[in-house]
Order: sequence, then structure tokens, then C-alpha cells
Amino acid sequence: MNAAAHGGPRFRHFMAIDWSGAVGPRQKGIAVGLCDLSGAAPQIVRPRDHAVWSRQDVLDLLLHDLPDDTLVGLDLGISLPFADAGAFFPGWNESPGDARALWALIDAVCAGDADLCATSFVDHARASAYFRRHGGREGEQFHLPGAAHRRGRMRVTEEAQARAGCKPYSNFNLVGAAQVGKSSLTGMRMLHRLGGTVPVWPIDPLPARGSVIVEIYTTLAAVAAGRSPSRAKMTTFEALADALAALGSPPARGSGAIDDHTSDALLTAAWLRRAACDPALWQPAELTPELACTEGWTFGAA
Repeated sequence: MNAAAHGGPRFRHFMAIDWSGAVGPRQKGIAVGLCDLSGAAPQIVRPRDHAVWSRQDVLDLLLHDLPDDTLVGLDLGISLPFADAGAFFPGWNESPGDARALWALIDAVCAGDADLCATSFVDHARASAYFRRHGGREGEQFHLPGAAHRRGRMRVTEEAQARAGCKPYSNFNLVGAAQVGKSSLTGMRMLHRLGGTVPVWPIDPLPARGSVIVEIYTTLAAVAAGRSPSRAKMTTFEALADALAALGSPPARGSGAIDDHTSDALLTAAWLRRAACDPALWQPAELTPELACTEGWTFGAA
């Protein structure tokens, strides 16, 4: 199929959301970058009525204020490992059969958790057996029997990220500065509450028109901009400008220090503008129909 069939030229806006699973009503780790087809530099999007985003603010943005024909990248895992064991939670009779059912389960268990938190799910009497939690609490099913490493279960797309030189972490891991489990679980609650308003590729088919959400890994954008995985984070506007230039983008306005959430969002928005036109990124070789509806995929992972 040509690039047009995979949506690249039809997108008019490109948004990258650096997400956060931190507890609390607002998350300083959330940043939103946006650019369009004009070729202008990406800009930071601020919440309407506050200096700091909340997860609910982001949900409202996606539901009500998303520019037309936007490719939205969410920096979180949109699902959990499934292919390695034929189930998200092997041995649990309530284990969902696909990603959307997983989102619904997490949101239902966490119905009493404010701010789209997911504490109730990771502390759930049955679900907790699959997670590595703080305080040395590693569930007895965090690893599969005979696991080749101790980093926890990985999705197929995370294995692809590793082949690209990245260091992905299991979405079942909730410990450490680089963990992505909390972000992913809170993000799944948000995706469930979107109710299908915005399709989530590849769990949903890529539509012929309109906005689409994809999972992103900001390190892939940094690598595409010429940085190594170990130097993916940029903390000055000057470093960000060099990376943006490598993607054919003008520099973002500013000088001196910048937090890495903001730089990730700006760079990845510019990368999405460029990457969306690559048909190969919409049809990774390992992405089967079953994998699409269970584990999903990270846009840009070969």
C-alpha cells in the first residue's frame, strides 16, 4: 500500500503527549507538543485553566479540543504482554481476551481511585501477583516459568524496541525511575474513557480520515534525530534545536534549560510529522491481527 493508504499525508496536525502515572490531581510530568503541516516549529500546548496538566485535562482535550485530523502519540504502553503466555494474566479466569476488555477491567477495578490513578488494580488481591511493586514486593507471576531474564514479561513491540538499541521495561514493572507500568495503567483508564471516540491504532483499524491515537516511545524519536538511546533526554533548548534540525524542523522558541518532558513532547511531535508518511511504520512485519487487538504496537518500532 502507498503512504496515502496509511494516512501520512492526510494528517494535518501532530501531537505528542508525554504522560505521567504519578499519584495526585495534577502531574508535572505531562507535556503536550503540537505541530502541523506548515513546517513551523512545534509548540507546547498548555491546559486551559491551570499551569499544570491533569490526566482528566488530557482526556478532555482528546474528547473535545483535538484539532482536526491529528495524529496523537501517547508516551505509554497501551496494553500488557499477551503473546508470550496466550493471556494477559495466565491462570486467572478473569483475564481479558483483548486490549479493550483489559482497559475496561482496569477502569472498573479502579472506579474509586481519583485522578485516573490505578492503585486499586496493582493492589488487587489477584492482579497484584503479576506486578513488581515497591518495597520488594514481586508477584509470584511477574516472570513466566523459565524466563530468560529478570526484567519481567515483554510485549512483542518491546522486543522490537530492544533490537533498535533501546532499553524497554516491562509494563508489569512498577519500580524504578524508568518504569512505565504506572503510566501505562493510568493511560489505559483514559483510553477506556475515550469510548472509541478517537481510534487507537493498531487496536482499531486505521481509518480513512479523522484523528488517530498511537503509542509512542520518545527514545525512538530521539534516535531518529541522531541521538543515541543513552542520550535521548535533552535538557537544553540548544540540544533540542540540534535534534529538531535533524528532523527538518525549525527550533522551538527558548534558550537555556528545558525539562525533559517538554523536550520529549516537542521533539516527538516533529518526528510524528515526518514519520507519519512512512508506510513501513504502519505495517511492521511482526504485527499480526491477533497481536494488534491484544498487545497493540509502538508506532515507529520496526
